[in-house]
Amino acid sequence: MMRGVTGRLMLLDTASLYFRAYFGVPDSVRAPDGTPVNAVRGLLEFIDRLVKDHRPDELVACMDADWRPQWRVDLIPSYKAHRVAQVREGGPDEEEVPDTLSPQVPVIEAVLDALGIARVGVDGYEADDVIGTFTARAKGPVDIVTGDRDLYQLVDDARGVRVLYPLKGVGTLQLTDEAWLREKYGVDGRGYADLATLRGDPSDGLPGVPGIGEKTAAKLLAAFGDLTGIVAAAGDPKAKLTPSQRLRLDEARPYLAVAPTVVRVADDVPLPDVDPALPRAPRDGETLEALGHRWGLGGSLQRLLTTLGAPPA
Repeated sequence: MMRGVTGRLMLLDTASLYFRAYFGVPDSVRAPDGTPVNAVRGLLEFIDRLVKDHRPDELVACMDADWRPQWRVDLIPSYKAHRVAQVREGGPDEEEVPDTLSPQVPVIEAVLDALGIARVGVDGYEADDVIGTFTARAKGPVDIVTGDRDLYQLVDDARGVRVLYPLKGVGTLQLTDEAWLREKYGVDGRGYADLATLRGDPSDGLPGVPGIGEKTAAKLLAAFGDLTGIVAAAGDPKAKLTPSQRLRLDEARPYLAVAPTVVRVADDVPLPDVDPALPRAPRDGETLEALGHRWGLGGSLQRLLTTLGAPPA
């Protein structure tokens, strides 16, 4: 549930952003006790810049309650398998994360909570799915901030949904709309999921259809409309496919039967009731002050507090 989301909603793919912060800010940025806090401070700087530049009315930090949901693994066992650090019975597998990043995640969560920035993760779902569901329910325009191209599938000009993709920090953002997608990939937002299914994605353990790369996938989508049309064409002797394309698509039928469910972000996640309004003052100033002191968050936290407290533009 969301209350009163009618203005511009900004959705943060939080893990994507704190990973970027971790690798973009030197690990010499440390708390008074010497603990690295580069991801924490970097994320606060990101949020400060995003709020300053884009002035959202609502802001939600979307989390990975389950980075590798079992329902996706059941369909494609290789899904993110190469990132598993430890298999856990009865719960989400542990993701391979740099040693000095893992301890910073609880600090990030505590700081966001004390600030009063809505933070949402749902058991059994990735942050992408939370973002997809918030986007589906939003009444106004949506800015999705992510370093994950998978979310290009949510771009929708008619609804004012765009992706802000960080190219370098968040000072340089690629504003991804349908015109950009068509120029770059030859598809719109919805078509991007079909393109990704055909092309595959080694970083997510998605094999794709062997021999069909990005350009061929785009040409097939242009010719046959969508993935369903392409699969139908593979079984139609009159369809204009090369023999090798027909063979590869035919051999990939088992994959193509399940991959769309894995690739498409969910839009029906049972979201908790949250107030996404951008906080103008901290929810828990005392806790926030203690966290700032304990972790040496200094100017990064103060700048964000100043930005949040500034009157809307």
